Formats: sequence, structure tokens, C-alpha cells
Amino acid sequence: MADSPAPTTDLIHDVLAAALRAGADAAEAVTAERTSLSVGVRDGALEDVEREESHDLGLRVFIGRRQATVSTSDLSAPTRARLIERAVAMARLAPEDPYATLAPEERLSRAPFRELDLYDDGFPEPKALEAAARDCEAAALGVEGVARSEGGHASASRSAWRLVTSHGFDGQYRGTAFSLGAGVIAEKDGAMERGGEHRTLRHLSDMPSAESLGLEAGRRAVARVGARKIASQTLPVIFENRVATQVLSPLLGAISGPSIARGTSFLKDAMGEAVLPAPLSLIDDPFRMRGLGSTPFDDEGVQVVERALVDRGVITTWLMNTAAAAQLGLASTGHASRGLAGPSGVSTHNLHLTPGELDLPGLMGQASTGLLVTSMFGPSLNPNTGDWSAGVSGFFFEGGQITHPVSEVTVAGNLRALWMRMVAGSDLEFRSSFNSPSLLIDGVAVAGK
Repeated sequence: MADSPAPTTDLIHDVLAAALRAGADAAEAVTAERTSLSVGVRDGALEDVEREESHDLGLRVFIGRRQATVSTSDLSAPTRARLIERAVAMARLAPEDPYATLAPEERLSRAPFRELDLYDDGFPEPKALEAAARDCEAAALGVEGVARSEGGHASASRSAWRLVTSHGFDGQYRGTAFSLGAGVIAEKDGAMERGGEHRTLRHLSDMPSAESLGLEAGRRAVARVGARKIASQTLPVIFENRVATQVLSPLLGAISGPSIARGTSFLKDAMGEAVLPAPLSLIDDPFRMRGLGSTPFDDEGVQVVERALVDRGVITTWLMNTAAAAQLGLASTGHASRGLAGPSGVSTHNLHLTPGELDLPGLMGQASTGLLVTSMFGPSLNPNTGDWSAGVSGFFFEGGQITHPVSEVTVAGNLRALWMRMVAGSDLEFRSSFNSPSLLIDGVAVAGK
């Protein structure tokens, strides 16, 4: 497949074979290779250049129902030998875990893996990244009302991931990522506000122009100047599409298989129940072309599929890796996620909430008076009850029109109640691995002055 990395040595197979000879009943090994380059500028001058190159190895071994994981960035033969010896010794001493096992063979993904176009063969030179960062910052500084820069930045990275198991799985893919953005401070009458804009994409050719990103960074900073508090009240609140995922992200933790198995989720008994309004679905798609969360298999080698985690408002599945699935008496959903060390956790791939019919002005017109949230910080969640709060800033609007910026405000409520009152906008943009249109929720508790 086109996403496959260049041929590697049999080092990873040698490690697995050595682990079995040392006494492991089963094992899996991963290798991660990464090259990255980042450049930062401030006030038109080069501020920093960072380059990273790494090639790491992780090993997980099983002895019966005991397991241990180790990792290293030193791939020399003596270090590998010590790594294997240590992993097997640790596994012998580990407590038994009835759910510790490799993924079932019948659940594994098989080659040929799907082509996802995650890799861009071009890799910019430092001077090109510096020029892009300078242009982005200059455009932001050129916006009237912008007083100073917090810097422009540009980066490029390429990585390769390979997973091999002792029961026959061997999968690999590679990807690239390119980032560009700037942050600035706007000032008026002694009041200052920050604003910024950045994008991260798989292919450099998809990147918006440096000038357009800089202009947006400047515009967002200037729009925030003059922010003030509002009185505590109950209001319709619109979460802009850039921050709306932060309202939805607790849902992912709440349907996580490990959380369900531990009984620490406020949705632990909600399978098959409505948690969103009927028109809305939450779609997880591992196969989006050039997607930041795309993958041909999960981090245990299990087959991945596109699925509606929430279908027309109703929860259809938990997010499960092999261990959580075994504990719940179910099958892995292909959501295992792991690094080089430690057992697998769970995560989604490319996730999005289906859009509605009204654009952002339409949502504001429907609400008439309310709060448009454009930034959020310090969210707090009680995972057992779903009670949630967050500090926010944004804009107050009346008659469907923005009247002034707002800061130092807290919004709060129970997420199950808030989610069921959501109205989704039509402004869905695929900017990251989790995307949502703007969300209008009526009757939200707002704490201000």
C-alpha cells in the first residue's frame, strides 16, 4: 500500500522470537520512527528551530495471564537483550490479570490494508518553514488594533508505526503532519486580549495560505478587546464550532469500555438510551482520506470500521479494546490505543457530530439573546454524575446580533440534560480528528459578576 513505510529490518521479528525463547507465552512489539522540524519567529526574527529524530521500540509480553511492558530508544543488540530479559522477569512477578491477552485472531485486520493517503512525500526545508511562519505573523501584525506578537510557528513531521504480534499480525503505516499558525495580542485603551489561528494537516498542499491564517489570528484578537463580565443568569448559549467538541468530549470518556467496566461512568447504564436529540449522530470514521485520526487498524491490530457511536441520538456501542471487551463479555470495537509502554487504552479515530440546518447567524437569530462561547478553559466534570462546568469567554448577543465581547464567565449544568437540548448548526468543518458544528443549548446556567 502507498501508506507503508520503507522496508525495515527483521529487528522486530527478532525481538518477538527472543521473547518467546526467554519464556513468554505470547508477545507484541511496536516500533515508532519520527522526524520532526519546527520553527518559531517573533517580531520577524527567528526565535527557535527544533529538530527531532527518534526510533523507539516497545515490547509487551504475556506469561499466562500476567503481562509486562517495556520500551527503549536504544536499539543496539545488548540493550534489546536486556529489554527482553527485563520484560519477561517483570511479567513473572506481575499480578494475574484475567483479561490480559493479545487480540483474538479472528478480530485482526488483514493485508492489504486500505489506502488512506496519510503521507506527503515533500518535506519542507527550515528556510521554507521560517518564511511561512514570518508571513503568517506579519499578516496578523498588520491587522489594525494588533499591538504585539506572541510568535508565528511552522512545523513538519513524518512518522512510521509498525505492530507485530506473536500470533501473526504484522501491520505498518506512515503519516505526515504540517502545522502553521500565529498568536497575537490586541490592545485598546489599556485593555489587551489574545487571539490566534493555526491549522494542522496531513498534506502541505491542503494548508491555507499563511496570510489568511495570520489575518484570522489578528481578527480574532481584535474582536476580543473590550471584553467585560455579564450578570449571573440563565441564558441560551452557543458553543462555536471550534470549541463545541469540548462540550461533547466527556461523552467519549463516559462510553469508554474501561470506564464502563470500572463502573465509573455516568452513562454506565445508558446503552440503547438517547443522550442526544434524535436528529444527531456521532460518527467515527477511521478511513477518512488524509484524516488526522485515520488508521488502517487499531493499536492491537484489530480491524477498524466506520460506525455511529451515537445513532440518531441513541448510544449504540462502548469504545472497547481487547481487555475491556473481555471484561464486559463483548468484542473489541477496534478502538485500542497505545504508546510504546503500558497496556492499551481506548480512543476514537476521526469523529464528527452530524450537522443541522442553521448556520451560526441562524442559531443566534433563533436564540435571539444569549452568549456565544469562542474559548473555553478549566472544564470540570464529575464522572459519576455528569455535572460539568467550564470557564468561558466569547460574545454577548441580542436580537441575533453580537453586542460586545464577554470574559470571566462560567457555564455549568448536567451534561445529559444539556446534550438533550442541543441544536446543531450547519457549520461543520473538518479541522482536526474530532469536529462538531456550532451547538445551541437553551437555558444554561451562566455565572458572571
